[in-house]
Amino acid sequence: MSEWAHYRGNLVSGFSGRGGQATCPYFPQADPYGSSAGSGIGTAIGLTPAALGTETDGSIVLPSSRNNLVGIKPTVGRTSRAGVIPASVHQDTVGPMARSVADAAAILTIISGRDPLDNFTFAQPPVVPDFSKALKPNGLKGVRLGVPRLFQGSDQNVIAAFNASIEIIKGLGATVVDPAEFPDAEEFLASNNETIVVNTDLKVGIKNYISGLLKVPTGVADLADLIAFNIAHADEELIPPFYSDQSQFIESEKTTVDAAYFAALAADKDLGQTRGIDGTLRKFNLDAILLPCEGTSFARVAAAIAGYPIVTVPLGFQPDNVTATAANPVIENAPGLPFGLAFMGTAFTEFKLITYAFAYEQATHTRLKRLAFPAAIPKTQLKDVIGN
Repeated sequence: MSEWAHYRGNLVSGFSGRGGQATCPYFPQADPYGSSAGSGIGTAIGLTPAALGTETDGSIVLPSSRNNLVGIKPTVGRTSRAGVIPASVHQDTVGPMARSVADAAAILTIISGRDPLDNFTFAQPPVVPDFSKALKPNGLKGVRLGVPRLFQGSDQNVIAAFNASIEIIKGLGATVVDPAEFPDAEEFLASNNETIVVNTDLKVGIKNYISGLLKVPTGVADLADLIAFNIAHADEELIPPFYSDQSQFIESEKTTVDAAYFAALAADKDLGQTRGIDGTLRKFNLDAILLPCEGTSFARVAAAIAGYPIVTVPLGFQPDNVTATAANPVIENAPGLPFGLAFMGTAFTEFKLITYAFAYEQATHTRLKRLAFPAAIPKTQLKDVIGN
């Protein structure tokens, strides 16, 4: 897993001082994406049938996409964050990562609902849907989806596969509005408000989290202590040349909950919700928004600052003629690396998004078209280790 939800500094996804560097099972030494890298890797190769991830910005949907999985990033407030190490109280959410939409939907039903330990969960409707009832093979018939091309990313192989998926979706009975740009797209792409919000929330959240622990053997009480702890244990935590950075911790420690913070929070709500996802859905009369889900796409960012849901399903794989990039320390692009397709909507529309994702999944079965590389596939069964 990525240490501290990948918010310590400029580090590679999948690194932690305890576990070292995790990698993607679809190409040796490849970036697994994160921060829920371990959840993605373990589920992809069958160490577990499914797993939970947490997302502030991309940490469920990106490792799900890179590891050929279905990922559901729920609306903030759909699932409880009680006990979760926080990055941002305004953006954090817990969701399932699985090898099928059906498995992910079943898990989301179980983990959803109101919790007195997380007041954000009381924003959701009182009755939790049975998300398994959203699994309809004809679920895209009559649906209107929009494609904000300015947010699609820059990977041409991904865009080609995405364009092909649009034709499949049309063939399943959906109307696709293309392009359907966000009214605030240029302002959104230039905004730095999310950085202000998350850095401030991180400092407050870590202190609150640690204060709720029964025991803290290290004596760490807040973010400043945590920065000092890493310096004192640099041989395990600040390992050059790739793992020595904790610049985001340091920037976060400088923050205060002030007028600039509240202004950034309000701006994010406006950009992400009012003039962002909600504005786009209204302008084009859409049921949901459709985008590729991979490293250069902005799908995750819009949903992150809005606090809105995404469901991602396998879309395709990098072609075999792609040249693998150098490992610094992981490989960013290589033959066979998976990427995903994201369905994004307004608050608490997970049921609809699951319906759309399931219909696409059943029409394509993309996940089954490529296996992990042989050395990454476990050969030992649990019964051989622990007996009957």
